Amino acid sequence: MSGANSSAARRGTVLGIDYGERRMGVAVGELSLRIAHPVSTLHAASDRARLEQLAPLMQEWQPVLVIVGLPVHMDDREHTDEHPLAARCRGFAHKLSRRFAVEVRMVDERLTSYAADQDLTTARVPAHRRRQVLDRVAAQMILETFFATYDQSS
Repeated sequence: MSGANSSAARRGTVLGIDYGERRMGVAVGELSLRIAHPVSTLHAASDRARLEQLAPLMQEWQPVLVIVGLPVHMDDREHTDEHPLAARCRGFAHKLSRRFAVEVRMVDERLTSYAADQDLTTARVPAHRRRQVLDRVAAQMILETFFATYDQSS
């Protein structure tokens, strides 16, 4: 996993991941266009299974960078009081980087699932369909958050 000072390619495909204990949303985007699209929702109970399910998407999209959402507390508590899922997300990001030899960055995912649900509700997506696509739309929002702050000159 690469740190905040590392330099990603200025062009290429980026995958966004909304990591969850049961479901993991995946989105894809392009660095130069700064546009993201929801792709898939993976269902797995272990990181090993998540990586196995992610392998075909990594092969298909050949990303130059992967963005993993990092859950943080709403009240900006200090790192010593980290969100319970944050350590698992960091561990998954490290495994992902090692398994696929790709740069992985973490992005604050605060409110992405809530915002995704609100957008889907506003679009009048039925509740049963919202549940099916919520995680991948949250992954799209994680990528959009990254694109909004990404400096192409870095």
